[in-house]
This record gives sequence, structure tokens and C-alpha cells, in this order.
Amino acid sequence: MRGVVYDGKRVEVVEDLDVRDPGPGEVLVAISAAGLCHSDLAVVDGTIPFPVPVVLGHEGAGVVEAVGAGVTHVSPGDHVSLSTLANCGTCADCDRGRPTMCRKAIGRPGQPFTRGGRPVYQFASNSAFAERTVVKAVQAIRIPKDIPMPSAALIGCGVLTGVGAVLNRARVDRGDSVLVIGTGGIGLNVIQGARIAGASRIVAVDANPGKEAVARQFGATDFLGSADGVRELLPTGVDHAFECVGRVELVRQAVDLLDRHGQAVLLGTAPATAEASFLVSSMFLDKSILGCRYGSSRPQRDIPLYAELYRQGRLLLDELVTETYPVEDFEKAVGDAEAGRVARGVLTF
Repeated sequence: MRGVVYDGKRVEVVEDLDVRDPGPGEVLVAISAAGLCHSDLAVVDGTIPFPVPVVLGHEGAGVVEAVGAGVTHVSPGDHVSLSTLANCGTCADCDRGRPTMCRKAIGRPGQPFTRGGRPVYQFASNSAFAERTVVKAVQAIRIPKDIPMPSAALIGCGVLTGVGAVLNRARVDRGDSVLVIGTGGIGLNVIQGARIAGASRIVAVDANPGKEAVARQFGATDFLGSADGVRELLPTGVDHAFECVGRVELVRQAVDLLDRHGQAVLLGTAPATAEASFLVSSMFLDKSILGCRYGSSRPQRDIPLYAELYRQGRLLLDELVTETYPVEDFEKAVGDAEAGRVARGVLTF
């Protein structure tokens, strides 16, 4: 079968990939669509260290082909959105409703794939850039069949991360002010999460002026080419600042632009050894810097919620899909993403 494999030197669309059958508590999914996320590119450029060879992709949706023993919540033929959380469901963090903190869901890459008889790693317990993948049952969440697959794919990462960061981690309240630095796939979902939460002022910042229209479509009330103008709009600062790029100088700006009791939420993927600085004295007025993994999400709860919000017209998904590409056009999809020509490119199988 076809898949996108990174061998440590180059990325290649291969046709000789194999995946094993699902075992107990697992689901085999035929991937219909998968979003191209910055995290996939971060594996290739070394920002995210990961063993190779690896099948990339982690933002996918498809149709259940087979289930392993003990799986009852999905059946063959069901449409599912895939999460990256292969959490155990039985540890203290899972029991507290914090699956993103499950230690069995972090840093334990499996090898359900083979190529030429040699094992190939799975990225983010998912590997959606393949015609088929095997995931833990908890990762496959049934969705209504009337949601287009390219749109449904984006729920599994961009929406869970961006909207989840607003609703679950920051807990933005009605009337709050929100700053969003970076309006890529994650940033746009932060913007619409803030709109859904009832924020009164949503300031989007991006160096690319061509992104203003889509940022406003998703809910931004203001658009700036840099964060330097934020104080002119909100002289006392913002209640919530979301850094969605992964650059340390922008982290500093997010912190510096907080109002009293404000919080900066870090979502951008910076290099593993990157260090950021801030003035300690600036934090004494109850300000906070918050890390956020995967939108502090509970996918089995959140994905059905976001699917319903989409059906109600309150959550934008179709508008995120700027372009679809057959998997053979992976290089073109990457080029468009790196050039900022698309909000989210989606590979189709």
C-alpha cells in the first residue's frame, strides 16, 4: 500500500508499505484524508526528534475496516476521526480526565508497519499518511457520515489543539480579550475557539497580510502585521495570549503583552533545546505562562462536540481546507504549506 515515509534523509511516497492486522483493543482504519500539519514537517527538519524510518501523518479521518477483540464502540464501516492519544485509560491521569498526561501516550512509538520485511515506526501513534493504519481503540472516534472526510480529518489535531487550548486550557470566558500570534492551522482554530467562547476582542497577528481575510472569517476582530501594535488597541494588555509559531522572541512578546491576571499559552513547536526569557517582575500581578499539550483535550468527549458544532454552523472546518492533494503530490503540498499559500492542505487517498 501507499504511504509517506521519512528515512532520516528524505521523504518519499512509497507503494510497498504493509500494516499488520489489528490486535486486541485495536482498530484498522482505511484513511480517506489527512491534514498536513507543521508537526509532520518538524520531524523532517529535526525540530521534533523521532526514530526512523517512520510513516508520517497524524491528522486523519477514514473508515473502519476491521476491529480487534474487545472493541465494541466502533464497527467496520463507521466513519472515524483519529486522535494521537494512545492513552491507557487506567492510570491516575486518565482517571482524572487528563489523557494528554498519560505516560503511556507519550514517547512510546510502535512499529505496526513493515517495508520489505523491516519494521517502520508510527508517528504520534497515528501515521495518517498511509492508506491504512492501526490505532488503539481509544483513538478512533466515530463521527457522523455527513461530515466530509477532508474536513473531518482536521478535527483530530488542528481543532483539538487550537480550540481545545481556548476552551480546556485557558478557559477563555465571555468578554475576555485574546491575542493570537500566528494564523496558520492552529492559530485559526484558536481564533474560532475564542469566538465560540465569547471573547469580545480577538486580535490576530501575522506577518503575512494575505491572511487577514481568513483570520477575520474565523472570528478575529482585529488584524496586525506585528505584535508591536497590540498596545495601541488594548493599552492595558490582553487577558490571553496564544503563541502559535514556536519562536522564542514571540513567546516573550506574548508574555510582555499580558494584562493583570493574564496568561500566555504556548502552542508553537519550538526546537527541543530552545530557551525563552521573561522579566520575573512582570509576572507578579498573577500572570501565568501555560504549556499546552494537544489542547488539554479529551478526544472521546471533544471530537463529538466539535463535530456537532460544525453541523450547527458554529465551528468552521470546510473553510480550513484550502487545498486537497492526492498523496502522490506530497511535495507540492509541502511547498504550498511552507510558502503560506494554504491554511491547511489535505492529502487524500
